[in-house]
Amino acid sequence: MPEGHTIHRLAQDYTAAFARTAVHVTSPQGKFADSAALLDGTVLTTADAHGKHLFLGFGAGWVHIHLGLFGKVTFGPAPAPPPTDTVRLRLAGDTAYVDLRGPTTCALITEPEKQAIHDRLGPDPLRPDADPEAAHRRISRSRTTVAALLMDQKVVAGVGNVYRAEVLFRHGIDPYRPGKDLTRAEWDAIWQDLVGLMREGVRNNRIDTVRPEHTPEAMGRPPRVDDHGGEVYVYRRANQPCHVCGGPVRTAGLAARNLFWCPACQQR
Repeated sequence: MPEGHTIHRLAQDYTAAFARTAVHVTSPQGKFADSAALLDGTVLTTADAHGKHLFLGFGAGWVHIHLGLFGKVTFGPAPAPPPTDTVRLRLAGDTAYVDLRGPTTCALITEPEKQAIHDRLGPDPLRPDADPEAAHRRISRSRTTVAALLMDQKVVAGVGNVYRAEVLFRHGIDPYRPGKDLTRAEWDAIWQDLVGLMREGVRNNRIDTVRPEHTPEAMGRPPRVDDHGGEVYVYRRANQPCHVCGGPVRTAGLAARNLFWCPACQQR
């Protein structure tokens, strides 16, 4: 599932390609056909993101998109080729088109419905209105592991498995530590790190978390080869040597996801 930086990058891409222009809106698959007919020929006014939720703003309302595990967004130059019958939503303009396939959610919603989604999500490190204090209040009262809390979108929106594993490693925090045992200073440092890392993720359209002294060039090691891209410390590096201490990176299941950490660098 894409992490929050990808959704914010998509909001920027939609805005750059179509904002303030009338677009041709269709649903070749048919599941969004009625709403597409309402939007066809209208102007895309803005795009917004909160966590893993994308919102496309039109005069008739907001298109709410959640990619889930299988959703894909593909941009291309105009003229658009004939669509396949897997395209849930196509926007086409004078210079570009974009296809949405396989999302968990693609629905036309009202402003109050959009606000209700914001209200149930935790603060997003990439949003200017984010309140890290709201997340800290929930974390500081919880016996749940900090690793599980960081993946809870009601606590922090947009953090996924990669950022969760990497930020805990960068701050030497055992992923199984209860949230209530996280100090305020540790939380403040985690939040600021997430803000910086995820902003860089938006800029580069990939996740890089290693510090300059641990890059392949600095360490004389080969670059990481993985379909997720980016240089990381522990994510999907089970049984490989830690870039810092050389010990083996471990993995285990936690909250239905694979957790990665270095027991030596992230001691209890």
